[in-house]
Amino acid sequence: MKVVLFCGGYGMRMRSGAADDVPKPMAMVGPRPLIWHVMRYYAHFGHTEFILCLGYGAHHIKEFFLNYEETTSNDFVLRGGRTELLSTDISDWTITFAQTGIESPIGERLRRVRHHLDGDEMFLANYADVLTDAPLPEMIENFARRDAGASMMVVPPQSSFHCVELGEDGLVGGITAVSELPLWENGGYFVLRQEVFDHIPEDGDLVADGCAQLAKRGRLVAHRHRGFWKPTDTVKERAALDAAYARGDRPWAVWERESAGVGA
Repeated sequence: MKVVLFCGGYGMRMRSGAADDVPKPMAMVGPRPLIWHVMRYYAHFGHTEFILCLGYGAHHIKEFFLNYEETTSNDFVLRGGRTELLSTDISDWTITFAQTGIESPIGERLRRVRHHLDGDEMFLANYADVLTDAPLPEMIENFARRDAGASMMVVPPQSSFHCVELGEDGLVGGITAVSELPLWENGGYFVLRQEVFDHIPEDGDLVADGCAQLAKRGRLVAHRHRGFWKPTDTVKERAALDAAYARGDRPWAVWERESAGVGA
């Protein structure tokens, strides 16, 4: 299936200053940017047709792929001054680069690339800066069996804060970690049908408009995931992922399990 990735936001909390115009999906984790890790996840499961919804800093993303260096993340042999790759990352990928506006909400970005979907009944969509080890084939299969317009992955709350129960007299009745509450957050990794477009108005949002309207009609399903899931909204979160990559702790890299002889 085709994969639509939203990679046009400003990512203000990831920027180091006004002169830093690198979009968040291009922040590095190991030798590759975030967007590469997300795309490599989908490609591992056989989904190699990508539609990138570009906006702010689009030239950085275009230049990365136009000047892609396979040797950065693949073994190779240098023979007679020529490089012989032993494996490749993107040789079988098809990537559509679509400018969807600088200020466009995510729903509008999706509307603007609808014609690139070629009328496919089902397609995948996601943010370009969230990593997971979720079982994508299971998510797709579960959704395909359901009579619904959209599926979204949901994860437990990620906050490290605690909720405090207060009585009218100001006495604390209990303290509970937010992560232990019976709540779920939107985790991205959407599986969508064309029906979603019926509920996204011009300059609308995918979740607040499209998914919310489908939910009201009983047409939205969720895939609960309690495994690895990490957003990358801040410099601190990106640095934590980069440090994890350096020490070999990268559960989102499901493609590495296969090469190591471990079932994905």
